[in-house]
Formats: sequence, structure tokens, C-alpha cells
Amino acid sequence: MNNLYKIILFIFSINIYSHEFNPAHLIIDQSSINENLYEATWLYPVKNIGIRGGVIFPKTCDTQSTTPFVEGKYIVEKISLDCNTSLKGKSIEIINLSVLTDALITLNYADSSTYEGLVNNKEPIIIIPDEISYYPIAYLYLGVDHLLNGIDHILFILGLIFLVRGTWNIIKTITAFTLAHSITLGLTVLNIISLPQATIEILIALTIVYLALEINDSDKIDFTPWGLAFGFGLLHGMGFAGALTDIGISNENIFLSLLFFNIGIELGQLILIPIFSILIWIAYRLNYYSSTANTVSYAIGSMGFYWVIVRFSNLFI
Repeated sequence: MNNLYKIILFIFSINIYSHEFNPAHLIIDQSSINENLYEATWLYPVKNIGIRGGVIFPKTCDTQSTTPFVEGKYIVEKISLDCNTSLKGKSIEIINLSVLTDALITLNYADSSTYEGLVNNKEPIIIIPDEISYYPIAYLYLGVDHLLNGIDHILFILGLIFLVRGTWNIIKTITAFTLAHSITLGLTVLNIISLPQATIEILIALTIVYLALEINDSDKIDFTPWGLAFGFGLLHGMGFAGALTDIGISNENIFLSLLFFNIGIELGQLILIPIFSILIWIAYRLNYYSSTANTVSYAIGSMGFYWVIVRFSNLFI
């Protein structure tokens, strides 16, 4: 079991900071005076792995950039564009993106319409469409990426599944978690409620430690901890909101953007839950459930406790 424990710790330690999901954001505002003039703001996360990403605009545009400066979690660069024609139908490329950093591109037209797209290191080029879609699909992909790159959220879901037994209990528990984080996600992004993000991250890490302690308690697995899942889901919802509040939602369809982002998170959960459930079922059928539960408990608890220490110490940096 010790070897398995070390392997799991090694796997998770590779992505130990991956919850710092701060997508890059390119915001382009069209001039109301001249449709070929644009003002762009390029936001790139300070903690990104590797060199800073850059933007390649169409060759039909002349650009002038200011000296980049640090603001919060981002390196900010202001760019003025003087183009021969509209950006519609033209391509924009984001270079030097890391594996863990996607880039959201927001183009605000003078007529108040908005285009939003998402690029990554595998598909760094986007073509601005002639017709603007009413639905902010980019936020759906952003939600999926946020869940699948948030190791602390993944470990929490794994802990929840280990904590209950039976398909119906799992469904009720995950439903409670989903409902709770959907509520606080919306309320936080809409600025109805607010807590310091650093405090939220510490509390999320503590929820993981708590789950790790509960996994090995045999008295807990025959009931549905929906109350626990709901309460902790409220905290995780505020954590999910951090990705949106940091980059901002600049389009007018804020409720649709929230909806699609939340749907993306649910899709990420739907990817993980069957995988975790099948692996747990296999361990149970092979009579390795007890040793697996112990290993997962120690691994999750160690990671959670580590995050508590790191995130608490960051308050004083």
C-alpha cells in the first residue's frame, strides 16, 4: 500500500498548483467612431508556466502596445489597433500558451453585440465569424476546463463518491453538491455575496481534509451525506466563481454566460463520476476496497493539508 500511496502522491504533485486556473483574456473593443479602430487589453496570468503568451493580430492591422504592467493576478498590456477592414472574418492567434492556460477572446462591437471564443495551446488560432452567435459557448468550454484542471475540486468529488455506497445515494449527494455550488457561483459573480478568494481557497482545502478523515469511517458509507455535500458545495461554488470574477464577464448576456459556465462544470463532473465509480467498483470486486480507501484517504488528506498550509501562508506574502 505504501508504494501505491507514493505513486498517487506523485501523480497529484505534478499538478499541485493546477487549481490556479486563471485563463488569459483578450478583450477587444471596437471604436464607436471608426469601425476599423480597436482598443485591446491583453490579460495574462502572472503564475503561468513558461514564457508569457502573446497575441498575433491580422496583418491588415497596425498595432501599438504599452509597456506591460502587473495588476492582481495578471500581466496587463494595452494594445491599439488601426485596421484596414473589420476584424470579422479575420484570424487572431495566441502564442506561447501553456498546457494549463486557455485564452478567452472577447470582441465587443460598437453596436453592443459581443463575440467570445476560447483558444488553447493545441488550437491557438481563432477566426472571428461574420455572424455573432447569441449563445456564449466559450463559457461552456471554460467551465469544463476549470473543473478538470481544478485538482482540489476533483479530489473533493472523489472523496464524496468514496463516502457513499449505492448509485442512488451517489446521485442524491452529487445533486446536492451541484445545486449548492450553482447557487453561490451565480451569487458571487453577480456580486450579491462576497468573500476573499484566499479565504475560500483555504476553506475548500479544509473540506478535502475533512472528507479524507471520513472515508475510512464505516458508519458513514450507508447514509447520504447530502447536507455535507450541500454545505461544502456552497464553498466550492465561490471557488468556481473565482475564474470568472478574475477575468470578468464583459458581455451583456451575463446570465447566459453563467448558465453555460455552470453547464460546463456539470459536464466535467459527468466525465469524472463514472470513471471514479467504475474504479471503486473494480476495487470492491477484487477485494481491494479497504486498502484502496485507505490509500485514497491518506493521499487526499495529505494533499488537502498541504494546500491548507500553502494557501494560509500565502496570506502573509
